[in-house]
Amino acid sequence: MSTFRRQGEHCVATFAADEVRVLRKVASEVVGLLTDGFDHSDPVVARLFPDTYPESPEDSAEFRRYTEGDLKTSKIDQAGAVLAALPPASGGEVRLDSEAAEAWLRAINDARLAMGVRLNISADTDLGAELDDAVLHDPTSPRVFQLSVYAYLGYLQESLLRALIGDAH
Repeated sequence: MSTFRRQGEHCVATFAADEVRVLRKVASEVVGLLTDGFDHSDPVVARLFPDTYPESPEDSAEFRRYTEGDLKTSKIDQAGAVLAALPPASGGEVRLDSEAAEAWLRAINDARLAMGVRLNISADTDLGAELDDAVLHDPTSPRVFQLSVYAYLGYLQESLLRALIGDAH
């Protein structure tokens, strides 16, 4: 598994072909979710665009009317930053300046939020136990793969965050 490390002003990681495939698919799915049939009744969309005023649906709707377009564009741009920086399908190095690294962090977070909703993962979920249970039931199931990707994204996000703030301390 790739780990980001600090090299001067950049966060650098070398990705294997399978990691590139997964990251390309995940980032593309986020872009697709935000551009194709954007529907607030979808629990994933609701998680990515939570109500600002949960006690007042009218105020939330009004706030959303003024901010949603920019927020959606920003999320698409962040996922696009991941797609733009990925090496070719065969794998290779990624070098991110601090601005690109922050875009990657936000894009990975959005992907994890979306996957967490689809996988029914909450703050109380023991991901290791969940993955073990899924493997016991059917090691070839899509859930095992999805939980593995979710865990990988968490690892990658933490690695990038450590590389990004590593020189700040």
